[in-house]
This record gives sequence, C-alpha cells and structure tokens, in this order.
Amino acid sequence: MTPVELSRTVLHAVRRAVDEGELAVAVLPERVVVAPPGPGGCGDYATNVALQLARPAGQPAPALAELLRTRLLRTDGISDVVVTGPGFLNISLDGDADGRLVRDILRAGLRYGHSDTLAGQTVELHAAHDARAVVLMDAVARVLRSQGARPRLTCAGPPEDAWVRILGVPSDIPSDIPAGTGTGTGTGTDAPLRPVPAPVDPTPLGRDAARWALLHPAPYDRPHIGDSRSEQHLAQRETNPLFRVRYAHARTRALLRNAADLGFTPEPGPLTPEGDGPLTPEGDGPLTSEGDGPLTSEGDGPVTVDGEAQGLIQLLADHPRVLAATAAHRAPDRLARHLVAVADALAPLLPSVLPLGDEKPSAAHRARLALAEAAGTVLAGGLSLLGIDAPEHL
Repeated sequence: MTPVELSRTVLHAVRRAVDEGELAVAVLPERVVVAPPGPGGCGDYATNVALQLARPAGQPAPALAELLRTRLLRTDGISDVVVTGPGFLNISLDGDADGRLVRDILRAGLRYGHSDTLAGQTVELHAAHDARAVVLMDAVARVLRSQGARPRLTCAGPPEDAWVRILGVPSDIPSDIPAGTGTGTGTGTDAPLRPVPAPVDPTPLGRDAARWALLHPAPYDRPHIGDSRSEQHLAQRETNPLFRVRYAHARTRALLRNAADLGFTPEPGPLTPEGDGPLTPEGDGPLTSEGDGPLTSEGDGPVTVDGEAQGLIQLLADHPRVLAATAAHRAPDRLARHLVAVADALAPLLPSVLPLGDEKPSAAHRARLALAEAAGTVLAGGLSLLGIDAPEHL
C-alpha cells in the first residue's frame, strides 16, 4: 500500500463514519496527509486527521482517533493502528507491504505514480520568452499530464529554433499573453512562469545536462550555467547529481543483465535470508563509473541491507506524492531532488544484489534485484517527466 493509497483508505474510513452517523462533520477534507511517524510515534505511517476533525466534529481528538482506529483495523493490508499523543494515528502495514509496493512499481512501469487526480482539468500555462521559462513550462506540463490534467501552453514569443532542436521543447507553443496582464488576450489562469533566467545560453550543454541545470534549482534560484560550476553538469563524477541519478539507473539495468547471465530473475520478497542476520555489502569507497564495478557510496562503517533498504522503500512509496506536489506547485525541482535522493539511497544496496564468489542465487538476491529494478524504474520515469534520457549504459 503506497502513501497515496493509505491516504485514500483513511479518508474512506472518515467518510464511512460520517455516512453511518458515528461522526458529524459538515465539510470533509479533500485528502489526508500520511507521513513517517515523528518522535514518539510508531509503525510505518502516521496521520493527524483526528486532530484536524476534532473541533468541527465536537469530539475529543483521542476519542475520534479511537473511532477511526477501529475502522482501519478492518482494512486489508493494515496490521496495526496505535493512537499516540493527543490523537495521532500510527499505522503499521502488514509484513508483505514492501513486496506489494515493489510489485506495484514493476507492474506500472514508467507510469508508477501517475494518477487521474486532475482528470478533466485544463490548466493554462504561460511562459516568458526565455529558455529556462519555456523548459520549466514543458516539464510542468509533462507532470500535469501524468496526473490526468490537460495543460495548455502559451509563450510570450515563438520558441527559438535552438530551444526546440537542443532543449526538446515543443515547437508548436502558440505566442499569447494571459488575460489580465494588459498585453494580450490569452486565458491563462496560472501566474506566468518567470524563473530566474539562465545567465548564458544553456544549449552548449546539450539537451539532458541543460534541462537538468535549468530544472534542478528552484525557479527562484540562479542556475549554475556560465560560471566555474557549469562544467559539473557534464562531469561523470559523484559531485554531479545528474550523473548519480543516471548512473544509478544504468547500474540497475546492468544488474538485470548480469542476473540473467547467472540464471535468475527479480522476485519481490524478504531482502535478508530467513534466520540470518543483516547482510552487509562489501566496499565503502567513493562512487565510481570506471569498469563494471558496483556503485558504492562513502560511509564510516558497514551498511545493513535491510536497514538501508527501508529508506529506499520509503522514498519509492513517496514517489506518487512527489509527483502530485510537483504538479500542484508547478515545481519540477521537487521531482529532481527526489530522484537524487532515490539514487543516493539505492547506492548502498547495489553491491549486495548479485551473489559473490561461489554463492548461489537465493530468494534474497531475487528480492534485492526486484527492489533495484523498481528503483531504476522510478528513476527512469522521473527523468522522462523532466524530459531527460535515462540510458541503459553509461
């Protein structure tokens, strides 16, 4: 169960309580926020929905939380619900929740995290006649489409030929000005997109590096193009976040090829052999792209596969929420930063995916391979929404 699915499950429990007369609330929330538990919490996720509804319902938050707890415990996929503090609901998913998440990702493929939340909505986007603004608008439109919306794009002037050829922006964006600006007759409802412009022409970086350089910083931040840090966007080293994301994806594809050569395929399941202690991948040197060696990350000590995998699984589960937030805030930088976090969380897992020496492939190896494939799928899907290629070899 993903956070989005769990949010819908909790909201459904609230609505059922209202329909059956156990809860009197005039206006229900449109969505319920679920997140990893804070200090004093427990389980996989927590929500403060009982605190939000207590005042309008005229009930103490702990009593309302207990009412919802009883309903949630009847739901498939939820193993336990604990009320803590002033009325927080702490929800534990059943033991195969991680496996189901990996299966869901592999089943959805590059469309994992896509939804119909904005289905039927036409969103008007307007960009200044600037390379960064037009690339930003293109990325926002891609993410909006992933959530079911129909974006309509306009620009203050026709896109330059180089922006179309090199940066990959659409060539058919009409020139128009949103109504209300006093300079045209468009029908834009969003504020025009006017990020801090790139200080120099970004096209010499090429499509992928240029788009990343323009999208990774928040729109109000100045992109590092044309200064001493410009070359980092092309460098194949760990200080380049785009390289880390694309290299992590390429490593997952290489692992799938190598596993096929060894005669085994991915299968979601427990990451650690039953009865064994946590496994630790070998190697703690810096990330490198040389040779066929595994992607590794710096660390002060051994990394447990099970412990590190939980951080990765949380990030993968959070991907649908990140896409929804990216669409809502028109902020592709949120997606870019999320992809970097996924790549960095994936790095410690990769050295333990394939069997070493005379070791034979086990169920744990197949499970780690499935998790790595799921992470690679999220990375590829996210890069695609940013208009950036995810190569299988790097």
